[in-house]
Amino acid sequence: MEYKDTLNLPETDFPMKADLPTREPRIAETWSANDVYAKTAHRPGAERFVLHDGPPYSNGDIHMGHALNKILKDIIVKYKAMQGFAAPYVPGWDNHGLPIEVNVVKEFRKKGEVPDKITLRKRCREYAREFVDRQKGQFARLGVRGDWENPYLTMSTEFEAEIVRTFGDLVEKGFVYRGLKPVYWCPTDETALADAEIEYVEGKKDPSIYVRFPLARDPHGVFEGAAKDHCYTVIWTTTPWTIPANVAVAVSPTAEYVVAKTGHGAVYVLAGALLERAMAAVGVTEYEVVRRVTGRDLSGLVFKHPLHTVSGGVFDRDSVLVHADYVTMEDGTGVVHTAPGHGKEDFATGQTYGLETIQPVLANGVFDASAGEFEGLNLADGGRRVIERLTEAGNLLAEQEIVHSYPHCWRCHNPVIFRATVQWFMNIDHGVDGQSFRQTALDAIQSVQWFPPDSVHRISAMVGGRPDWCLSRQRAWGVGIPVFYYQGQPVMTPESLQAVYELTRREGSDAWFEKTPSEILPPGFVCPHGGDVAEYTKETDVLDVWFDSGSTCRAVLEVRPELRFPADVYLEGSDQHRGWFNSSLMVGVATRGLAPYRQVITNGWMLDEKGRAMSKSAGNGIPPSAVVEQYGADVLRLWVASINYFEDVRFGPNILKQVADSYRRIRNTLRFLLGALADFTPGHDSVSPEELTEIDRWGLDRLQTLVTDVTRAYEAYEFQKATRAIVDYCTTDLSSFYLDVLKDRLYANAPNDPARRSSQTALYEIASVLCRLLSPILSHTAEEAWQMLPGAAEVSPSVEMAVFPAPDTLYQDSDLRQKWASLFTLRDEVNKALENARQGGTVKKSLEAKVSLFGANDATLGFTDSDLTALFLVSQVVRASDDAGARITVETAEGAKCVRCWLIKRDLGADPAHPEICGRCAAAVAALAGSLA
Repeated sequence: MEYKDTLNLPETDFPMKADLPTREPRIAETWSANDVYAKTAHRPGAERFVLHDGPPYSNGDIHMGHALNKILKDIIVKYKAMQGFAAPYVPGWDNHGLPIEVNVVKEFRKKGEVPDKITLRKRCREYAREFVDRQKGQFARLGVRGDWENPYLTMSTEFEAEIVRTFGDLVEKGFVYRGLKPVYWCPTDETALADAEIEYVEGKKDPSIYVRFPLARDPHGVFEGAAKDHCYTVIWTTTPWTIPANVAVAVSPTAEYVVAKTGHGAVYVLAGALLERAMAAVGVTEYEVVRRVTGRDLSGLVFKHPLHTVSGGVFDRDSVLVHADYVTMEDGTGVVHTAPGHGKEDFATGQTYGLETIQPVLANGVFDASAGEFEGLNLADGGRRVIERLTEAGNLLAEQEIVHSYPHCWRCHNPVIFRATVQWFMNIDHGVDGQSFRQTALDAIQSVQWFPPDSVHRISAMVGGRPDWCLSRQRAWGVGIPVFYYQGQPVMTPESLQAVYELTRREGSDAWFEKTPSEILPPGFVCPHGGDVAEYTKETDVLDVWFDSGSTCRAVLEVRPELRFPADVYLEGSDQHRGWFNSSLMVGVATRGLAPYRQVITNGWMLDEKGRAMSKSAGNGIPPSAVVEQYGADVLRLWVASINYFEDVRFGPNILKQVADSYRRIRNTLRFLLGALADFTPGHDSVSPEELTEIDRWGLDRLQTLVTDVTRAYEAYEFQKATRAIVDYCTTDLSSFYLDVLKDRLYANAPNDPARRSSQTALYEIASVLCRLLSPILSHTAEEAWQMLPGAAEVSPSVEMAVFPAPDTLYQDSDLRQKWASLFTLRDEVNKALENARQGGTVKKSLEAKVSLFGANDATLGFTDSDLTALFLVSQVVRASDDAGARITVETAEGAKCVRCWLIKRDLGADPAHPEICGRCAAAVAALAGSLA
């Protein structure tokens, strides 16, 4: 007889080789066939859980940062759905803005065409649509479940109309104004930028110059009668190109300043704290301090522009001394060059002192005619020419090179400047209910739960220090700002704003650019300035794309019936504290009086294995599609769930290999469980809790601890803890112990043996729970296993629609847990003794061993020698006592090897019909033969 044919060996169609790239798309098809999204998103009567998707930009393929973020969201939504919530996920895309417009303009240029605004907009819309469809498939391939057929698009007619309505609400509440202010300006893209569109780049090299300003007037005798043509103040700047716009020099009113006379007869006024350093920088070694004063004492001083003697008199003007609290004693001279046309603080100072705002730079970063001889030069060339002219005028004291951090446009990655232009703004300090809107927003931040907790400080700092929001952009592809003008005066009445809203809702934002004011405004419209609509013009600027995305809290959460305001969760990268989190907060608090989110989760940046930021320019990015094609989406999902994503995270080929190894351990565990349940029918073959053997009761008690730990981790959005707990359970509790111990009874006992059915009952519960615990993370693999788990599909057609496990008090047993803790300590000692015996040549493997336990040991109480034999994976265990005291001995087991179970037994041939096998195996063979008869 072939005794191996009588063993209950594992049988399953769940393959060891995952072949995820091929298998996952087929599993995804079953989700569609079962309409899993609709059934989990729309549950009548169920409490809703709303995770609001921050819109990625519809330009290019998705990158690893997108994959990280979308998978994190998917884990949360799936977990909440399995807890019984109605958990919709409405994905969205940000469609307007500069990157798309720039790429489309390039397309036209290649063809030698210059499109009009309408043609350009239509092509931008097509371009955005193409990438929405492309990215949609890429996200879905990651196993991300959502309403992919009905996403929200910021370029949709409905959404654009809601943007107009939101702008109108801000106008009605008094937040919106038009004014001249310096804003971040991108000369490359020729548009204003918001703070959220700025990235600081290290390593920019710029000239660093010290410039002297000759004295013009000293009404209070600060220089104590020194010859005026020898008296100066000195500034330090890293932007020489701004010198032509200078109208003042600023000092700290409270700091100490000195009047210092050099060995060459020049007399300088500058900060006392910086005197030594400044003099060294300009090469002056001999000087004496002739007077000490405060900055306030310098009032009334007037200097000449340092270029007043050159450029044909264009710069023959005064530079007055003013006071400013932002002047520090950290760098430079303590005297700050002030050009209100090119700096926020400069502009504010200029407003305080009534200074002229000179702004001689065109939109493309080239000097205009007001800059005299610098006209037509770009800023770099113009800066060099300024330095040359300062040298000729004798006012350049020193020139060096500085390497520093400098703001760049996050779209084109070129340096930006401050440029005073007329723009539309949202007033962040607008008074609301007796306090500033800024403070109201800061209060709203405190009502939100932030993950990680310290991220609240970052958003608070961003809101606390942010300037007024520049809403206007000088581009074509966006939602037009719904403002008319009559003889330069803005017209934005409730009636006009409503008319634009209704037009946009019918025809989209393109209609704003296509129609005349008379076609947009209703008949009989009354001009607030008493003018004729026929003389109206329209605003040509478009709204900031951050206003688009910031409006999703209204245009999506309040419009989609399955969603609601506020959302439960926003989850995006850490840069969104100044981006989407910030713009959404501004819109939500301004229009609805509260934050649009209850919880905000932040994920870190993607780094390569060397810790460098992943980027297209660095060439170190790995596209998600490459990972999916090689390993499958579930391996990528497991990586996401294995990291502390609150911090910046490293990713690369070596890390992927480690994750793939963890995946294989989980998969092999599932495969063993399914194989061991091949002949098990739940209910029919299950045993009651009272009939479970002790090791199976231990296994189920340990399972409840796992459920508790994993649930706690999911609730705290700490998925790496959930993953670690599951992997440790699979490798340590199951593979290294429990399953190893059970193999003998599962394989060798009679099929219906009570101990074997007890273990199968426990293994079924373990397999069911593991599939459900893993489903939010390893969605495809958990589904594959669920469909092969006996009876599972009858409980729920998809594991994603099954109920997330909760700890079962029926299986929790603290006394048993304590008892087994002692047994594990003993088992460790036995394993050490076995290892010593192997090294000493007593046995080759543990199944050849007989273990003798000498002395009383409470850990073995309640266990038979047969139980201990199985637990220690040996052939024989005896308990004995003698005068030598407690110890463990290992010797060769007595008897012969059973060819069926491979244990060494004394009762081989107990059944004459089966002389080569032990009594236990003979009984199992007989039982099997009886069942087949």
